[in-house]
Amino acid sequence: MEGVFDSVIPEIQHALRREHYEMPTPVQAQAIPPQVAGDDLFGSAQTGTGKTAAFTIPLLQELSSYRKRPDSGCPRALILAPTRELAAQIGDSIATYGRFLHVSHTVIFGGVGQRPQELALDRGVDIVVATPGRLLDLMGQGHVDLSQVETFILDEADRMLDMGFIPDIEKVIARLPEDRRNGFFSATVPMAVEELAGKILVNPVRVKIDPEKPTVDKIDQRLLYVDRAKKDDLLIDMIRRRKIKRAIVFVKMKYRASRVCDRLGRAGISSEPIHGNKSQAARTRALEQFKKGKVKVLVATDIAARGIDVDDITDVFNYDLPVEAETYVHRIGRTARAGAEGHAWTFCSKDDVDLLRDVERFIKRPILDETDHEYHRESFLNMVRNFKTSRRKEAQKRNKTKKPKRWALKKKPRSIRELSGGGGERNS
Repeated sequence: MEGVFDSVIPEIQHALRREHYEMPTPVQAQAIPPQVAGDDLFGSAQTGTGKTAAFTIPLLQELSSYRKRPDSGCPRALILAPTRELAAQIGDSIATYGRFLHVSHTVIFGGVGQRPQELALDRGVDIVVATPGRLLDLMGQGHVDLSQVETFILDEADRMLDMGFIPDIEKVIARLPEDRRNGFFSATVPMAVEELAGKILVNPVRVKIDPEKPTVDKIDQRLLYVDRAKKDDLLIDMIRRRKIKRAIVFVKMKYRASRVCDRLGRAGISSEPIHGNKSQAARTRALEQFKKGKVKVLVATDIAARGIDVDDITDVFNYDLPVEAETYVHRIGRTARAGAEGHAWTFCSKDDVDLLRDVERFIKRPILDETDHEYHRESFLNMVRNFKTSRRKEAQKRNKTKKPKRWALKKKPRSIRELSGGGGERNS
């Protein structure tokens, strides 16, 4: 064990070795010590940098000293997550890092029957990982009492904001004891997130990893121009040509996820859709098959953008560009996990041009053009790049200081004919 991992309790070190963890990531190295010391923390880092371990490891160490089971329905720690998938992933991380500890946890979210969740809460658990809606339902029914919570962690705060969960979060906070430790994690930090953090945190230690670079450096990002009707053909061609073993394809619409899967299936490529219309059981089953390598491609809507934490995803495809530019960062962050390299391929048709401009403005750099494929549309490339050129020229024109022309400040020079005296006859 190296760095901060060498200072955690032996049981957690043993679990980390089982997962072949030796060196902490930068966010883990900076975020774990202040939490172990009992400080509030505001963590901001790129997607895929190990944020989950950065708050679950100190939480497990904190709770490991308890010998008595918590009271029924009264957890000692609460973690809020925006999606079912992310809540489940956090639960898996707690089980992994805490496998040699006597720290109990349960995960509660909607879309499934709540009876098993009620039974787990009734037995008493140290940690509850929850989505806001189902948590409030169980609180209203008397199954959850937050009065004994000592640690509260809000994960993916910016996504909570995007999904309209802030009123629900405020209701939860109102039921928490004032004397508690807080953790606040967000991939991006817009002003609204800062304001929310101000309502939760007390003199927090702030950890920011590459705040000016919202995309992971090791991801090779490429832009491919293609007709909308040819996106399926391009996707199939790339999966075959690159011999891709594990990839995620992001689409905008639920029906399109199922349609793309059907098309991949006819081409002999195994895939599963994951979106909001699928039952929780179906979504969990699809993720398990994907993790085990039984399915090569997962086709997902953005509901899964932050809830998928699977090793060895080599490629991410933006079949459709996201409506919100920030979502691009969370999508491509599914690859290049734990320091590995990855590839992000973005398909751009005529309808995607405006969304592409938003994404490139957000990441503050152009995505490299990839024209070496048989479905390339040069006219779309020209549409995008010519727009950028004209926009740059217009900005330069606006910023240029206008200077008066020199010839306007003095008499216009006479012609050679006038200088030689030949102008007299014309002027007479």
